[in-house]
Amino acid sequence: MQDNATEVTAAGIARLAGVGRAAVSNWRRRHADFPRPVGGTETSPSFALAEVESWLRKQGKLAEVPLRERVWQQLSGHPEGPVTALTHAGCLLLLIHDRPTVWLEVSAGSDERLSKMLPGALREVFTPRFGPESAMNNAPAVNTPPAVNTADVVNAAPPVSVAHAPSDAHTPSGVHTPSAVNTHPALHLPTGPELLPSAPLLRGVAELAAELGARQTFEFLLGRHLDANPRQYTLTPADLAALMADLAGPARTVLDPACGTGALLRAAATRPDQELHAQDSAPELAALTTLRLALQTWSTVHGAVGDSLRTDAHPRLRADAVLCHPPFNERNWGHDELAYDPRWEYGFPARTESELAWVQHALARLKDGGAGVLLMPPAAASRRSGRRIRADLLRRGALRAVIALPVGAAPPYNIPLHLWVLRRPEKAPAQPEVLLVDVGQFAGEGRGGPDWRAVREAVLDAWQAFGRPGRFTERPGLARALPVIELLDDDVDLAPARHLPPPTAADGAEQLTAVREHLGETLRLTTDLTPPRADAAHPARWPLTTIGELARGGALMLRTGGNGGHARVPVLTDHDVLFGADPSGTLPESEEEAVLTEPGDVVVPVLGGGSVARVIDATTGGAALGRNLVLLRPDPAALDPWFLAGFLRGTANNRQASSYASTATRLDVRRLQLPRLPLDEQRRYGERFRVLDEFERALRRAGRLGEQLVRGMYDGLTDGTVAPD
Repeated sequence: MQDNATEVTAAGIARLAGVGRAAVSNWRRRHADFPRPVGGTETSPSFALAEVESWLRKQGKLAEVPLRERVWQQLSGHPEGPVTALTHAGCLLLLIHDRPTVWLEVSAGSDERLSKMLPGALREVFTPRFGPESAMNNAPAVNTPPAVNTADVVNAAPPVSVAHAPSDAHTPSGVHTPSAVNTHPALHLPTGPELLPSAPLLRGVAELAAELGARQTFEFLLGRHLDANPRQYTLTPADLAALMADLAGPARTVLDPACGTGALLRAAATRPDQELHAQDSAPELAALTTLRLALQTWSTVHGAVGDSLRTDAHPRLRADAVLCHPPFNERNWGHDELAYDPRWEYGFPARTESELAWVQHALARLKDGGAGVLLMPPAAASRRSGRRIRADLLRRGALRAVIALPVGAAPPYNIPLHLWVLRRPEKAPAQPEVLLVDVGQFAGEGRGGPDWRAVREAVLDAWQAFGRPGRFTERPGLARALPVIELLDDDVDLAPARHLPPPTAADGAEQLTAVREHLGETLRLTTDLTPPRADAAHPARWPLTTIGELARGGALMLRTGGNGGHARVPVLTDHDVLFGADPSGTLPESEEEAVLTEPGDVVVPVLGGGSVARVIDATTGGAALGRNLVLLRPDPAALDPWFLAGFLRGTANNRQASSYASTATRLDVRRLQLPRLPLDEQRRYGERFRVLDEFERALRRAGRLGEQLVRGMYDGLTDGTVAPD
C-alpha cells in the first residue's frame, strides 16, 4: 500500500511547512506544478501527502517532514478515518509495549507480509490483556470502525481469564463467577486486509515509539485527535478525575459505566493488581479507552461497548468503586423499557431524571461498603421530580456527601457542577448524616479554571474529618455535616449553599477591611504611575521597518503557538494575554514539542482586532505558547523588548496590519512596523512603555478589588455580618 493514500488538507500543508494558510493558497495560484487535489470539497480540498512532501522538498520549502507531524498527517488522512487509524496504532503500540522484539520480526519485509503476520502477534497480546473474545478475527460491517466487533454484539461468549478472575469476595453470594459478562467487546483483533491500508502509518508509529516510548506516542496521537475534534468529546479534566478517585479511595476493582476517554479510570489505576471495567455507548471511545488503559497501566482491562443503562455489560460485577461522569439531561435514557429493572432499588426515576438512573446503576454495581463518586448537574439536587429518590438515598445512608464545585471545574463550564459521593450501605445507619460542601469560593478568574489545590485540600479535609469517629466540626460557608432528618421535607433540596451557615461576622468584617486597605494602596499606586503629558508639539517621524524584515535579518525570532506540549506545563492563552492573567490553559497529554516562553519574549494575539502585546517576565516564563498567539524573541543586542511591545500596540500600526473576514479580524504580525532607532533611544521609550504597563495592571487590580469590596458589602449587609453604619 502506497503512502499516497494518505491525504492532507491545506491547513496540514501549512503545518508541515511552518507557514500560514494564505501562503499555501498563494502557492496553488502561482505554481502550475503544485499537486492537484485528490479529495475533499471545492472549498476545502485535500491533497496526497506524498505528492505534497515531494513538491515542498523540490521548492526548498521543506528539508524534511518532522516525524511527529508526518505520523499525525498519516493518521488524520487515513482512508478509513482517523479513529480506525488511531485504533490500529494503539494495537501496534500495545504490542511494542508488551513484546517489543516481536515487532522487529513482524515488520521485516513488505507491507503485505506485515499485515498478514501482525494479527497473530496481536493475538498473543490481546488474549492475556482483554480475554479470548477480543482475539477473534471477526471483521466489522462496512464503514464500521474496526475497534468494534459488531458481528458479535449479540452472540459473543463472555471472556474468561483464569489468571485474572475475581475473588469470591467480589460476588454477592460468594459463588465464583466471571467479573464481567462482556457481550459487547470494545476491541476485536483486526484482520490482515484491515491492517494493510495502515501499514505505512504503523511503520511511522513504531519509529515514533522508538523516539518517545509507546505510551507517550499513543497519548500524543490521542491528544491531537481530541484537540482536533473538541465538539465531539466531553472530557473530564485531570484534576477533577484525581479528586474523584481520592474520594472513592483505594480499590481493586473499579467501574466507569460511561468511560469517555478514560480519565477517571486512569486516575484510579494506582496498583498493578487492579481490574478496570470500562463501558461507553460510543464504539470509538470504548476502543480507544481500552487501549489507553492497557498502555498506561498493568491492570486487567475489561472494555465494553453499549449504553450501560439499556445494555449493561457488567451485570454480575460488584466493584470496590464506581466513578462516572454521566451524560446530563438525557430524555431518551430508556425510561419506557426499563420500568421494572431491578436496579431501581431507591425508586423508578422520572423521564427527566436520567442522572438518578445513573446513580442507582452505580449503587447496583458496588459491593456492600463500596464507594461511588458521580459528577452531577446541580439541578439533580433540587428538582421536585427526584425528591422521593433523594429522600430514600438519604434515609438508607447511600448518599454520603454532596459537594458543590466552582464554576469552570468541568464541562459545561458555565455552571457549578456537583459531586455525589455514594456508599452502598451494609446496614441502615442509626442516625444518618450527609456531608454538604461548597467550594465555589475557589473559582478562578476568566477561563483559567478553579484553584484546584485549594479545592482539593478543602474537599478532602472535610471528607476525611467526616469519616472519622466523633463530632464533625462545621466550617461556616464551606462544610457542614447535616442530620438527614433535617433534609426530609417536601423538597429534599440537597444544594449545599442552601444549608451552609454564612462565614462568621468577624471573618467577614476582617476580610472586607483587608480588601478596602488593599484597594486604597492600589489606587494610590495608580496616581504615582500616571505618565506625564508629552512636551512635543508635533509627532515624530522615523524611518520604519517591519517585523518580517527584522526576523529575516536575525534581529528577532518569530514562533507561532500550537497544540503541543506536556499536560503539566501551564499554557499561556490568548485570553491570558488580553486580560493580563497568569497562564491558565492546559494541553492534551502528549509529548509534542511546545513553544516555551522565556523572560524578555513578546507575545501578540493574532485574533480579535485588539492592539495588545505582552512582555514575558520571570513569573510567566516557561509557560507553553497557546493557539492564536505569536511569540517574538528579540536579540537583546538589537532590540529592547519593551520598546518592541510598546510600538506593536499602536492603534494605527495594528489597523494597517490587520485583515478582516465576515466574523473575525486577524493580525499579520509580520506586517507590524517599528521605527529604526538606536538601542539607547529604544530603551528610553521602552522604560516609558514599561511604566504604562504597570499602570494598566494597577487599574485592573483596582477594578477587581472594587468589585470584591462591593460584593462583600452587599453580602455583609444582607446576611447581618456588616452593620449599616
